[in-house]
Amino acid sequence: MMTRSMMKFFSPSSSAIYTTLSSRLARINATRHTPPPPPKSSRAARSLTSFLLIRATMSSSSSSSDAVAAAAAATFEKPRTVVKKLLAESQPEGDGATVRRSIGRYELRNLDPFLMLDEFSVSKPAGFPDHPHRGFETVTYMLEGAFTHQDFAGHKGTIGTGDVQWMTAGRGIVHSEMPAADGVQKGLQLWINLSSKDKMIEPRYQELMSKDISCAEKDGVEVKIIAGEAFGVRSPVYTRTPTMYMDFTMQPGSQLHQPIPEAWNAFVYIIDGEGVFGREKASPATAHHCLVLGPGDGLSVWNKSGEPLRFALVGGQPLNEPVVQHGPFVMNTRAEIQQAMEDYYYGRNGFEKARHWSSTA
Repeated sequence: MMTRSMMKFFSPSSSAIYTTLSSRLARINATRHTPPPPPKSSRAARSLTSFLLIRATMSSSSSSSDAVAAAAAATFEKPRTVVKKLLAESQPEGDGATVRRSIGRYELRNLDPFLMLDEFSVSKPAGFPDHPHRGFETVTYMLEGAFTHQDFAGHKGTIGTGDVQWMTAGRGIVHSEMPAADGVQKGLQLWINLSSKDKMIEPRYQELMSKDISCAEKDGVEVKIIAGEAFGVRSPVYTRTPTMYMDFTMQPGSQLHQPIPEAWNAFVYIIDGEGVFGREKASPATAHHCLVLGPGDGLSVWNKSGEPLRFALVGGQPLNEPVVQHGPFVMNTRAEIQQAMEDYYYGRNGFEKARHWSSTA
């Protein structure tokens, strides 16, 4: 997926390659506790016990809340809290598409290893026509509707509501992503960086239908495990950059305590509803907010509202490498970016089929 705003990365150049390539890329996507019973003893002892029970009952509203908070805090040695909160506001992209971008904007350029997160909304005839990628992975998770994908290597498929496509662009891919149904198609697309040793591997795909995605349920909390592990259930998806990606739905009154590897970066994106994240006394966060989590070994969440709460929890092992991005190309150096542009322009080093291919959508 490549949107109009990404085209800004392609600054003009006096070079014929850059001028021509920028023009071509500009056309690519004009669119993208119960107390114990009293002891059997003297009347005085029973009276004292009754008094203590009355006091305990009178203070139950505050003590029970404190007990829950204490239990949650004891769940993790270093509970994660929210250190940054961003509202992903709607913005037009392309021709008829709408995108809510949280990661990949001025306030949050990236969150190693994550490069971009879009919540997209697209209706025909808009979409994301033929465009290239190199050096990272894209994960498309459909929330509603369907998208058809095809690329210059002959791969074609359609993913519907609840389905996932995990595409490793590697050394190069040119593809299109277009609506496959009438009405509004909605989803999340996440860009995950690849390490320098993996940036030039051959492209590959992992496609998971909704029925094949690992699921688990516990105490009013349901989770679809796209990558990683929750409630003792693990996803079959292989992640070249170690990643966890989960879609949680919490019923009113439920709470969640999800471990996260301590060395990983992590964030939450709220899809629907509102919830309390990190600390029980924190202010609730609502739909379309991205919450960047601080360091720690796990996240606690409470749904204190009267409606279900749905959110994505994503975490990944940082690569700690330089990030140089130029539109749909993400490499480690400026020289590698220049090489990627030339390879695309001349149709070489992974882009051999690019010059003579166009999608049928």
